Amino acid sequence: MSSPTLAERLLQALKARGATEIFGIPGDFALPLFREIERSALLPLYTLSHEPGVGFAADACARFRGGLGVAAVTYGAGAFNLLNTVAGAYAERVPMVVLSGAPAAHEAASGYLLHHQVKTLDSQWRVFREVTVDAARLDDPRRAPQDIARVLDAALRAARPVYIEIPRDMPGRPCDEVPVTPPEPIDAQALAACADELLQRLRKATRPLLMVGVEVRRYGLEAKVAELARRLALPVVTSFMGRGLLSDAATPPLGTYLGLAGDPAISAQVEGSDALLLLGVIVSDTNFAVSAKRIDLRQAIQALEGRVVMGYHVYPAVPIDALIDALLDRVPAREAGAAAAAPALAAPQAAALPVDDSPVAPTDIAAAINALMQRHGPLPLACDVGDCLFTAMDIHPAPLIAPGYYAGMGYAVPAALGLQACSGQRPIVLVGDGAFQMTGWELGNARRHGWDPIVLILNNASWQMLRAFEPEGGYNDLGTWDFASMAAGMGGDGCVVHTRAELHAALERAFATRGSFQLLDIRLAADALSPTLARFVTAVKRLSVPG
Repeated sequence: MSSPTLAERLLQALKARGATEIFGIPGDFALPLFREIERSALLPLYTLSHEPGVGFAADACARFRGGLGVAAVTYGAGAFNLLNTVAGAYAERVPMVVLSGAPAAHEAASGYLLHHQVKTLDSQWRVFREVTVDAARLDDPRRAPQDIARVLDAALRAARPVYIEIPRDMPGRPCDEVPVTPPEPIDAQALAACADELLQRLRKATRPLLMVGVEVRRYGLEAKVAELARRLALPVVTSFMGRGLLSDAATPPLGTYLGLAGDPAISAQVEGSDALLLLGVIVSDTNFAVSAKRIDLRQAIQALEGRVVMGYHVYPAVPIDALIDALLDRVPAREAGAAAAAPALAAPQAAALPVDDSPVAPTDIAAAINALMQRHGPLPLACDVGDCLFTAMDIHPAPLIAPGYYAGMGYAVPAALGLQACSGQRPIVLVGDGAFQMTGWELGNARRHGWDPIVLILNNASWQMLRAFEPEGGYNDLGTWDFASMAAGMGGDGCVVHTRAELHAALERAFATRGSFQLLDIRLAADALSPTLARFVTAVKRLSVPG
């Protein structure tokens, strides 16, 4: 019996840490790695058409199911195509693993410039170090097990990408088992002091409020956070980036905080809170820049990136999962009697869709999806940036993945493919025509892999969100592309939608049709905006004026 190979040990370690599949595009420097992945059958390999799609799909898996998302590419031309998606994963706290083939040692010593080489053979290594939290080059089978364990555990601990480079003469080399890394010790006294002070602040407050953000999902804490909110009788909202969190909770969040762009009652509660508990919330412009009243972070409690900040008190080594457990230990379920009185607001209800011949507006799309989910149950959402993401704010609570902070276009379609691959759940995709032009063609791989997402293209022949800020810019024009007619060539079904009645019928038909992707090419007026985006643009313009 042959000894396990380096590639097998790597795959075993990935699987043990929550990876359930690999997305990739082969190339000559990565062919030995891909051969070992296929031969071992330890993790399914899904090939796509372009490296950005590979990265977005891997990112979506890590966001949706937890654990590691894995993208495998070749050296140089493949890896650099992937770079932007890794940058987005870094910005949004996503534990993605990049596996890149590389030249073998004898090739590096040949004296020739090698194809795919940029400046030096280490250029790719240095560039990826900027958008990852750790990296390893597996060029020594004796050292590889420790390097693999260190890097993969760093990805999970920091919820950020890592980079592993595998010279093409290494995947088949014998290798020892990857060790299990013991958890990092936590200062029990510091954790206790932090939890006690946090609870004291909440109990002294007259208007406490919990806002949940992306780290709650990254560390698999949704159920625990929902229970903590119930025990403490805390009203809950999500950040913009955290939309979709706690959607399965017995009492879902009141809504999403969007400042001047959102529900005034929710904004008033957030901005008027005297103990705003920010769990895993990234303090970014997309989450807080359009606040009507600037939030005083000295009054807030921030738990993010492994530390807790309360006013001028900083607890530097308190992971959010340990914090939640400590809080739950201090607030037994029997003390939760006041929970029923906590919510001061009712979650907003989107209007029903009139089924008539009026032209479709973005609010009609949200209403149609709400009606579909009321009839058939919730479906996960994969959403791109732009007005489709603002439209999603009017959809009833459902699991949602979107690049709300880094805002990289082209995310939704390949992310939906990754979502269905890792979960088996059929997603709804909301994507603008500009973003679809970038990565929508990955739908051509759906039938081959057994995926059948429902894709709604908001087709207004422009980069509409950019036009909202610069109405006179002709560079925002895209022209009208007939995406519906392209669907058949990619193995799916497409239809053009102009009216509310057509939208209702097309969405119901798409839901009933399984086995191939369903594409709704929804033609919107050039000036059609969701009310949320319109308010957001107005607020940004107003707040950006000096003085």
